[in-house]
Amino acid sequence: MQPKPNIVHLPVYQPGKPVDDVKRELGLTEVIKLASNENPFGSSPKAKEAIAREVSNISIYPDGAAVELTAAIAKKYGVNANQIIFGAGSDEIILMISRAFLLPGDETIMADQTFPQYKHNVTIENGVSIEVPVKDGKHDLAAMQARITEKTKIIWVCNPNNPTGTIVSADELTAFLAKVPSNVLVVLDEAYCEYVEDASYPDGLKLLNQYPNIILLRTFSKIYGLASLRIGYGIGHPDVIRSINQVREPFNTSRFGQAAALAALADDEFIASCRKANSEGLQYLNNSFKELGLQAYPAHGNFIMVDVKRPSQEVFNALLRKGVIVRAGFGLTPTHVRITVGSREENEKVIAALKTALQEIAVEV
Repeated sequence: MQPKPNIVHLPVYQPGKPVDDVKRELGLTEVIKLASNENPFGSSPKAKEAIAREVSNISIYPDGAAVELTAAIAKKYGVNANQIIFGAGSDEIILMISRAFLLPGDETIMADQTFPQYKHNVTIENGVSIEVPVKDGKHDLAAMQARITEKTKIIWVCNPNNPTGTIVSADELTAFLAKVPSNVLVVLDEAYCEYVEDASYPDGLKLLNQYPNIILLRTFSKIYGLASLRIGYGIGHPDVIRSINQVREPFNTSRFGQAAALAALADDEFIASCRKANSEGLQYLNNSFKELGLQAYPAHGNFIMVDVKRPSQEVFNALLRKGVIVRAGFGLTPTHVRITVGSREENEKVIAALKTALQEIAVEV
């Protein structure tokens, strides 16, 4: 059996290394994972209660249209139900967008340092990925706009950007959108938007009325702490949402996911507490990096990308031996690692481990 030629050399997505694997491989009893941008404070108690109530319905299919959750999202954000679509995480919506709109040879534009699933799904559909270098860790929107051609079908803008953590401002984004042809879909991936405190950050919801060619992607995996339940959503023009819905698999989100998301959406107090703790964690990590003579990109999500001035894989391995899992292997930044913001105790442990690791490894020149 021969696979599609375009996927033969397609890399398989590598998630953060599991805690149990590290314990077993290295004989450790305590390991902290700060690699997958999970919420270290868990999820809302209301979400857990909602999951428990759903156990009795485990044999029943979920609501394929997620009617109740759709209504709650619509009310919270002031949009219509026909502007919303759900996926098994926002990454499934990326898959569906690619499936719905891309023909072989169609071009899409993205940053060269961004969420890898954009390029992954474009390649599966035999599309062409135009990768534009980031500028100081940020999307270079002017350079991306300059690469638009008649073949351009989709532009991906991750804001805050994963893995660098940077944002593009409202002024930068609106100036960019004004120059994008109306027949080009702009995907604004806002998976980490609930963490952002910078006043210059754009309100994607307000842009929807002015630009019908954009779709916002959001998720319950990050600040809401429901990563294992795989539920994300998109908000866009009804025509865009309808086209994506036509390629959506039936029952693609679970009863547990829908119930937990509905309860989590209503717990503003939990979200506010997570945002505050994350902000304090970022400040601690930034201050610690400065003390170590390291420079990090401006961070606006629940992670931070720092230049450790040494081969990132060596630092990753050194931290791993000390029971700390971070993320390395970013090809374009071979001396950078990405660290998820943890609890206060976890943040202190990663800095202590990093100090020792840096002493063990020679500075790269």
